[in-house]
Amino acid sequence: MTRVKAKWLEDPDVQHVCEVLTKGGAEVYFVGGCVRNALLGVPVSDLDLSTNVAPQRVMALAEEAGIKAIPTGIDHGTVTLVYRGTPYEITTFRRDVVTDGRRAVVAFADRIEEDAARRDFTMNALYARPDGVLVDPLNGLPDLHARAVRFIGSAAQRIREDYLRSLRYFRFHAWYGNSDAGFDPDALSAIAENLDGIGRLSRERVGSEVLKLLAAPDPAPAIAVMRQVGLLSLILPGSDDRALGPLIHLEGGISADPLCRLAALGGDAPWEALRLSKSQAADVRLLRAGAEGTDGPATLAYHHGVSTARNVMLLRSALFEAPIAPDVETEITKGAAAVFPLSAKDLMPDLQGPALGAALKSLQKDWIRSGFMLDRDALLKRLL
Repeated sequence: MTRVKAKWLEDPDVQHVCEVLTKGGAEVYFVGGCVRNALLGVPVSDLDLSTNVAPQRVMALAEEAGIKAIPTGIDHGTVTLVYRGTPYEITTFRRDVVTDGRRAVVAFADRIEEDAARRDFTMNALYARPDGVLVDPLNGLPDLHARAVRFIGSAAQRIREDYLRSLRYFRFHAWYGNSDAGFDPDALSAIAENLDGIGRLSRERVGSEVLKLLAAPDPAPAIAVMRQVGLLSLILPGSDDRALGPLIHLEGGISADPLCRLAALGGDAPWEALRLSKSQAADVRLLRAGAEGTDGPATLAYHHGVSTARNVMLLRSALFEAPIAPDVETEITKGAAAVFPLSAKDLMPDLQGPALGAALKSLQKDWIRSGFMLDRDALLKRLL
């Protein structure tokens, strides 16, 4: 008998929420990412629970115990219980009735096997009782131990239920897969045969999935296989992954920026292809322009901050296959700490309006070109 061991399983608040339901006659299981990650020994971000009773019954039991119940997705079987400020999503066992490649019409189910069968990958169909005992309806534990990302049942059928699963396959492989074991041939074949369904997905969903993939420690192998099966060019027209591997190598294990990695892929307006937010789009544009420009690390850090300057220099080296200069970090630190010694009032009242702005801009350029060495008096003499 396998037991899941995790601090969150020992949390009295978590156990109280479970007891409220089980004492009311419900079966309760933790499911999905929290179970998978606990077994892998990696951090858990969310706790998802499933039960065999209807959502209305879950809400009634919670309210009787004084726990706030919110019908967040009650039509799909999901309610959120809020206990001591912490939300817990509880979803009734479900089975798919109709799917169209983007969403599903579901019906409530009585058996855990039915609930497990509608999930995407075997490693995500693992459940744990409140006492930690693992429940594995589809024998997914061996796949998890082998870090083998496998679709449940027919890969083609799973993909046609929701075409986003083609992208999720590569995301999960990048995060949890065994790169030495390679990719599942059946999965790749099914993905390649169902590329026409990708166009049915919203660009926001695709963009969210791509950024999660690019945030993995090393997404380069997954992105390369996406290119080989034709998926990469479909979601990012004009992209090229040749610089991605070098960029990840240059990062040296530091916290990765998925937007910098996206900039390394290039392509025709990826911010539009993935429907990025205005802020994300601006960041990708800035990184690409900076990498193609000539500003040094100190100038970049002065204008845009340490993180952006570092990303631009890494990206520039990856794109142009050039080594990083040994003094880059020193220059970035110097630029980030630099403070322009002049302000508008130093030039007033002799200069006003557009002339004032132009003079400040010109003097700032001189100051930057001097390596931030010119002081206030030297700059004012230049103006005179």
